[in-house]
Amino acid sequence: QVQLVESGGGLVQPGGSLRLSCVASGISFSMYAMGWYRQAPGKQRELVATITSSSNLSYSDSVKGRFTISRDNAKNTVYLQMISWAPEDTATYYCKAQRGPFVGFWGQGTQVTVSS
Repeated sequence: QVQLVESGGGLVQPGGSLRLSCVASGISFSMYAMGWYRQAPGKQRELVATITSSSNLSYSDSVKGRFTISRDNAKNTVYLQMISWAPEDTATYYCKAQRGPFVGFWGQGTQVTVSS
C-alpha cells in the first residue's frame, strides 16, 4: 500500500520560515520524481516545485528564490523549505510521487496559513 504523509504545516507569520516534510512508503522512493503542489481556497491546485530521481530541480515563478525542495532517499522523504512567507502562500500543500506519465500518488495534504 502506497502512502505519502505530509507534515510540518501550521500557522506562520509573514516573512517567516517553515519546512514541510513528506514521507513515502510502499514505493521505491529513489526511482520517483517528487513534487510539491498547493491549493488555495477557491483555486486550482498548482505545481510549486519538483525534484527528479536524479535531483534535478524546478520551481514555479511564484516561489523561485523563496522555496527549496530537497530529498533524502535514505529516509524516503522529500522536503520543502520555505522562507519569506507571504499571505498568498496560504494553501494546503500536497506532495506527489510520480514515475513516468501514468503512475502517480498523492499525499493527503498539510495546511499552511500565513497570518500575523
